[in-house]
Amino acid sequence: MTVRVRFAPSPTGYLHIGGARTALYNWLFARHYNGTFILRIEDTDETRSTSESVGGIIKGLHWLNLNWDEGPVIEDINPNLEFDITKIQENGSYGPYFQTIRNENGIYRKYIDQLIADGKAYLCYCTPEELDKIRQELMLQKKPPKYDMRCRNLTAEQQKQKVAEGRKPVVRFKMPLEGETVFTDLIREQVKFENQLLDDFVIQKTSGIPTYNFACVIDDYLMKISHVIRGDDHLSNTPKQIQLYKALGWEYPHFAHLSMILGSDGARLSKRHGATSVLEYRSLGYLPETVINYLALLGWGTEDSQQMFSMQELVEKFSVDRCSKSSAIFDNNKLIWMNGEYIRKLPIDDLISKTEEITGKIVDKKDKKNYNYITSAVKLEQEKIKTLTDIPYLIEFFVNDEVKYSPEAVKKTLSVPDIKQFLTELTAKIESIAEFTVSEIEKLLREFAKEKKVKTGMVFHSVRVCVSGRTEGPSLFEMVELLGKEKVVFRIKYVIDNLEKLSA
Repeated sequence: MTVRVRFAPSPTGYLHIGGARTALYNWLFARHYNGTFILRIEDTDETRSTSESVGGIIKGLHWLNLNWDEGPVIEDINPNLEFDITKIQENGSYGPYFQTIRNENGIYRKYIDQLIADGKAYLCYCTPEELDKIRQELMLQKKPPKYDMRCRNLTAEQQKQKVAEGRKPVVRFKMPLEGETVFTDLIREQVKFENQLLDDFVIQKTSGIPTYNFACVIDDYLMKISHVIRGDDHLSNTPKQIQLYKALGWEYPHFAHLSMILGSDGARLSKRHGATSVLEYRSLGYLPETVINYLALLGWGTEDSQQMFSMQELVEKFSVDRCSKSSAIFDNNKLIWMNGEYIRKLPIDDLISKTEEITGKIVDKKDKKNYNYITSAVKLEQEKIKTLTDIPYLIEFFVNDEVKYSPEAVKKTLSVPDIKQFLTELTAKIESIAEFTVSEIEKLLREFAKEKKVKTGMVFHSVRVCVSGRTEGPSLFEMVELLGKEKVVFRIKYVIDNLEKLSA
């Protein structure tokens, strides 16, 4: 079986979660069968399609590492996903891969003319106002608001009169008036549509630009697409497209319609549920591996309900017949959990590099002392990191000379009698440590608690707040060792001298 699949977004916005999942499933299907994955830009919406959106789609796919075999090519995209959109080229034998260019090349006009000549399409001169009136009347009669086909059998004389009135026609396809359009969906099995309920839909606008349903069929056929894997919002388009294939004498591809993605409240996924643009998840500190893994599970899964996958495992195990007919629920909590799992497995150098990409703060590797210090700080916090954007805050007190003290933390931990004397004595003990190591630090703090006849928690918490300004953080002894004796002593003394101000 020769597999050729495509992801064909309309560039009217950025790559959203639903589109990214469609792209991923097509990519996995192609890679599983050693097939071809094509990126085609369906930019026939003259008013809403933008080059900025094209760039956003390409950036999103690049970030997810969903490389395509045919389609637009960007050779100079950098790690920050920046590139010159005017330098887009194309790769593949079935281009152009932008529908506007295909239209300019006359690709669609040939088949429009063929359908008209064969009596399978016709010119419709109805104005928008007339069409709206038709819909309103049908709705009042409680009938489906479909076109009433009044231009379907116009005589040559009637057409001439319409032209004389200055009307510009669209081209409509003649749908069968009887019978059913039946096809087997790879996910939903047999699907039927009654032809009498379907419109004579427009295949070319008055501007001469083809509509989605028409251009999609022509392109899928000419690009030899074997399988069309897309969202179930396109299910109602399928009978129209199948009838076009039949009218042109072509065999239609296999169809698979993916279930909708819903928010946790059961409503269609939208901004109110969180980020919907793939690149927003990048800026929020998610790893592309996480997003890929999570998207794969939105409507698909293995028999053993495996949760964590490498990309290679997804390629090996993905199959359309395991896709669910039921809507998938997007769970932000699960996504955050999964991101933390991936972050914990990252080599520390990779974690630093990925953090640099989203924060723009570069750590100079040539300054080995500073680089090693920062990587050690990140490593101490790695178990707690959920998103890359957590890292600057978590290591802030390590890298900044000035500590931001939480008044709540100071009040909670240091509001005890004689705390200044307590901290002064503790500071002297810390200054006396010969070897500032984890074991020696722990030994000293425990002995000090015993000497002062207080719980170890009081000593531990006091030191933590004094050196970090917080009540939470990494392992205390490792944290203190990394900060170093000089910095630890300086910060405790600073708290002693400024306790009233810090707790205000």
